[in-house]
Amino acid sequence: MKKIFYCIVASMTFLVSSCDDELTIFPEDSLSVPTFFKTETDFTQAVNGAYVPLRLINDQAKPYLAEMHSDNTYFARNTAFGATDNQEDIADHSIPSDGGITANRWVKQIYEEYYQIVARTNQILTTIDEAEFDETAKANLKGQALFLRAYSYFELAQLFGSVPMHLEPVLDRDGAALPLSSEDELYVQIIEDARAAIGLLPLKSDQEAGRATLGAAQTLLANVYIVREQWSEAETLLKAVVASNEYMLMPNYEDAFSGNSENKNNMESVFEIQYREGAEGLNGNFLYNFLPRPITAEEVGAITGTSNPQPVNGEGNNIPTPDIIDAYEDGDLREDASIMYVTISESFWEDGVYPIIKKYVEPHALHGNHGMNWPVYRYSEVLLFLAEALEEQGKAGEALPYLNEVRTRAGLGEPTGDLSEAIFNERRVELAFENKRWFDLVRTGRAIDVITAHGNKIKANPVDYYYPAGVEPRGNVFTNISERYALPASESSLNPNF
Repeated sequence: MKKIFYCIVASMTFLVSSCDDELTIFPEDSLSVPTFFKTETDFTQAVNGAYVPLRLINDQAKPYLAEMHSDNTYFARNTAFGATDNQEDIADHSIPSDGGITANRWVKQIYEEYYQIVARTNQILTTIDEAEFDETAKANLKGQALFLRAYSYFELAQLFGSVPMHLEPVLDRDGAALPLSSEDELYVQIIEDARAAIGLLPLKSDQEAGRATLGAAQTLLANVYIVREQWSEAETLLKAVVASNEYMLMPNYEDAFSGNSENKNNMESVFEIQYREGAEGLNGNFLYNFLPRPITAEEVGAITGTSNPQPVNGEGNNIPTPDIIDAYEDGDLREDASIMYVTISESFWEDGVYPIIKKYVEPHALHGNHGMNWPVYRYSEVLLFLAEALEEQGKAGEALPYLNEVRTRAGLGEPTGDLSEAIFNERRVELAFENKRWFDLVRTGRAIDVITAHGNKIKANPVDYYYPAGVEPRGNVFTNISERYALPASESSLNPNF
């Protein structure tokens, strides 16, 4: 838990101090909890800091753990590179673990970064009520902190199941080493935080762009209720989001996603991770992580439009599988908006013509530095969540119009067959490459069966899944299929409760 213990110091420009105000004298020329957390500006800076880890999470670890761990994308091998990457283990469901812990770097990163958010929001939430500044501004900032803590624990619960639940700032080593809380215990707190955030946050039209809003908190809590199969509670929240008239589908599917510097937080966006191109350190580079390799500078430049394209080597990640390509119905406009094909001249795989994720391909100025935002919740998902919640309650007639609203934009008519399956399949193509698929497989109880079948197809026909001719899958592929990730070994060495 060392990361949790030190993250406040590392991430914010103040020092964690003793809570004994009567015995401790704080120098007025240095920053500490009592001297920093005073004004609206102080708390605004602190809340800004709580959003920061979301950029690293969605730039790196989460697309591997939530998308490439599913049947939507796979790992593209570069046989000249020769290394076995942590990403490869994630794609192959062969992450080494022992006693419920693992040394996988991306598991470690996502765990630590979500606890960064927890630590920062805990510091805010334990001090903000005593501060004296405008009550409306205070409610907004507190609501954002509650939203971020609820979201972080929701992600941790979905990824790991049981994790330690910190609700107070960590002041010492003993405080960092909490026992694991059960999923049920975590969800009680997640729901409490999300409900509180709903009571504090403003509408999107009254909020600064990019910050958590009432609609985002309602959608988050509805997502929690759907995972918990509390369908009527989810329905009530989702209908409130629809009735708010704060959101609409963009007329064209491809316009739902952020450009490099424009179209951010658009009318379909409920919540998205903010990136900005430039030298301030706010940029992303996830587009580059999703390219097959090795790829020449000229080929990179043709995709990115940068003025200084550079070759990229190593291993390719999040390459769309034949399975997701086959999942699109004939005439579905989303396929061409989501997937494009590129030719990699130095590839070792067949003719080097790969599918890549198109929805994040946007021209930008400099290599490895782009500003496209990452969607967390879009209004189309609100509609699909609502259709699912209604259908699960036997209200198929009410559910169908919400499903059809999404399908109509995609150029499709009414679905055929079982409505529940139609909604599930619609989520796959509508939300492809947005870090939803693995969570959907787990919450619907399909993960083990789907991934087992997926693995069998890869082992039977590896060349269809980007293996060069003559290269066979490793002997341990798809031998560790589990609904939850093992906890990071680096934390277990500091917490005897793991």
